[in-house]
Amino acid sequence: MKDTIKFNKGNAKVVAHRGLSGIEKENTCSAFVAAGNRSYYGIETDVRVTADGKFILLHDNDTARLAGDYVIPEQSTLQTLQSIQLLDTDGKRGRVDLRIPELVDYLRICNRYNKVGVLEFKGYFSVENMEKVVALIKEEYTLDMMVFISFSLENLVNLRQVCPESVCQFLTGQYSDELIETLKEKKMDLDIWSGALDEEAKVKKCLDAGIEVNVWTVDNKEEAEKLVSWGVQYVTSNILE
Repeated sequence: MKDTIKFNKGNAKVVAHRGLSGIEKENTCSAFVAAGNRSYYGIETDVRVTADGKFILLHDNDTARLAGDYVIPEQSTLQTLQSIQLLDTDGKRGRVDLRIPELVDYLRICNRYNKVGVLEFKGYFSVENMEKVVALIKEEYTLDMMVFISFSLENLVNLRQVCPESVCQFLTGQYSDELIETLKEKKMDLDIWSGALDEEAKVKKCLDAGIEVNVWTVDNKEEAEKLVSWGVQYVTSNILE
């Protein structure tokens, strides 16, 4: 039976990337439940807006990689997207449970297993859509158990208009001292590609600025333990636990 890889996480919080995607199909209820049944601090997922204004969970710009069928979520309805049966991790189709979930499904699983939700905004989210997302979180879970992330600073700024005290981590693949100053000014934390933190001094600069550091996506035990020893507070992984 395939299982997670245990590592010495120290005080770091471990986040299951797209659910426990090293074992189950990414961004499915199966992956979220698999993470919920383990010791993960949080469960990460990606949210998009459909053509009919619904919130679905999908990382890619289209469904081709996950399903074989090419559908663009922002140009499709929820009904069309949920009619697609996803391929399993072996590339075969057959499991009827592998569908594209809605945001509400994810929130209910996080609630059931008492996990922090780490929600990545994909594409553009207007203030109006942020208001809808926040209202749904309040109805189904709690904002106190949510971390919001995005490669778009504009998305996080729009969220902060709705929830000024929300926990936000800016996603990036590159480190710069200028970025640290920007995040310090906006009171946001950092969610960075692990390879961009190639020296301990970069982590220290973030911590000295009061910025928490999340690293993605770390599946190597030794690399994760090195980053933890440098002081990162979060490790996002497909398989490490």
